[in-house]
Order: sequence, then C-alpha cells, then structure tokens
Amino acid sequence: MNFSPNNVFIKVKDHSVSKESFDLLLDEELQLLKTFPQPSFDKLPSYYESEDYISHTDSKRTLFEKLYHLVKSNALKNKVALITKENAAHGNLLDIGAGTGDFLIQANQSGWNCIGIEPNENAKNIAISKGVNFIDSLEELESYSFDVITMWHVLEHVPDLENQIRILKRLLKPNGTIIIAVPNFKSFDAKHYKSFWAAYDVPRHLWHFSKGSIQKLFNKEGLQLKKVKPMWFDSFYVCLLSEKYKTGKMNFIKGILYGFLSNCSGILKKEFSSHIYVIKND
Repeated sequence: MNFSPNNVFIKVKDHSVSKESFDLLLDEELQLLKTFPQPSFDKLPSYYESEDYISHTDSKRTLFEKLYHLVKSNALKNKVALITKENAAHGNLLDIGAGTGDFLIQANQSGWNCIGIEPNENAKNIAISKGVNFIDSLEELESYSFDVITMWHVLEHVPDLENQIRILKRLLKPNGTIIIAVPNFKSFDAKHYKSFWAAYDVPRHLWHFSKGSIQKLFNKEGLQLKKVKPMWFDSFYVCLLSEKYKTGKMNFIKGILYGFLSNCSGILKKEFSSHIYVIKND
C-alpha cells in the first residue's frame, strides 16, 4: 500500500466522541483511503467509549435507536438468507466483530454451527448473556476450519488490514465463503455530505473502501470477489446521522430524502452507500 501524507483526499472530524480531526490519505492504485494519523493500539478503545456507539449496545432510548433496531431485525434475516444461499450445506460459521451477538443467534437458529469474536467487553458480555459462544483470539483457531466467515462493518476497524486478510485465507475451507460489508466512499451520499459523511466515522474507521480496493486486496491472497450486493437501508441510517453532524439536529425528512436519492444513484451507477462483498476461496 502506498499512502503519502501529501496525498490528502479529505480532512474529516470525529463528530461523535473526540472532536479531533484526521486526514484521509488516498492510495490511488488501490482506490483505498487510510485514516491518518491512526490511533495507537492502546488509545484506540477510548474512541469507542460513547453511549451513542449503537452497535455495542441494545439501547432503544430514542426514536432513531428504535428505528435502527427495527431495521436491524429484518437485516439479520437477510444476512442469514445470504450466507445460506452461498453455502447451502450448513456448516461452521465465524463472525468477526460479533457485537451483541444477534446475527450469530439468528444463524444458529437456522442450523449453522456458530462462534464469534468481539473485542469490546460490554458488547461481548451482552452477547454471552444471550448464549453466544466466543473465542478470545483468531490465532487459537485451526486452519481451514470454517465454511463461512463474516465481517459485518468490521474490516474498516482492523489496524493491520493485510494481515487480517491473510488470517481469513488461513481459516477458510477450500471453496469457503467470506462475506464482507463495508461503507463505500464513492457513493452518492459520501460525495453529497463530504466531511460530514457519517460513514467515515474517524478514527474508529481506519480504512475506507471502494469496490476496486476490495477486489485488489483479496486477489493478492488468491481470494476471488464473486458478487457485490447493496445494503439498501445503510444509506438512510448514514444520511440521517450525516444530517445530525452537518446541522446539529436529526432532520428525518432530509435524511430519508438523501438516503433515497443515494439508492437511486446506486441503481444507476452501481455505487451504493455500503456494499456486501461475496468472496470465494476457489
């Protein structure tokens, strides 16, 4: 990867926790952005210490949070349907960044043998209370032991990106499937909101992907990108939060409008707010 401090794509503020500003550096060949400077491993957890970090809680305090969990319930069913379609024979599933465990519960109920890993202790404890099984480290897992590995909005949080992809390759069975979901910085809503685009989410998001960057990064390890699918509801969630960052208030009308426009643009240009990538170990 080739990132120069002089090749700044955009400067972005951490709107939700620290209020610090970061540069996003562009690797032109990969079409990949890197948050700069990246927090140290010891300091990084402090940027997640917020009651508003919704994926680490089951909180339903506000209308926004209630809508999030309503959409999440439907999305979980769609995610399980996707992995089952890609691997009809139910087998071993690893979810990296399992959060509060709801996806693994849904997958287990559909016949998958599930295990997760989650670095955030609060989210992990909530999941454990629901009966979710965890391992502490990917290093303890045997090679070629999983039919499906999922990372739902997690790859962007990983400090050592290339090593993470090598680990995925090691853990995946021959003909296995990796499902990656990440935001797309080439989407309509990213271009509309610019530095206020909520899916930049610096410095928690250390990397910012395009379709091209996903394909090239995984191809390096002999993994093949087979499908790219839209995450239809992500545009609405991101636009609502972007409106809050931009104007200081949750403007539901504008957020829903620009979420709709982003999806319309995605249909035409094949660049959605977030994509699901189906990657095979052929």
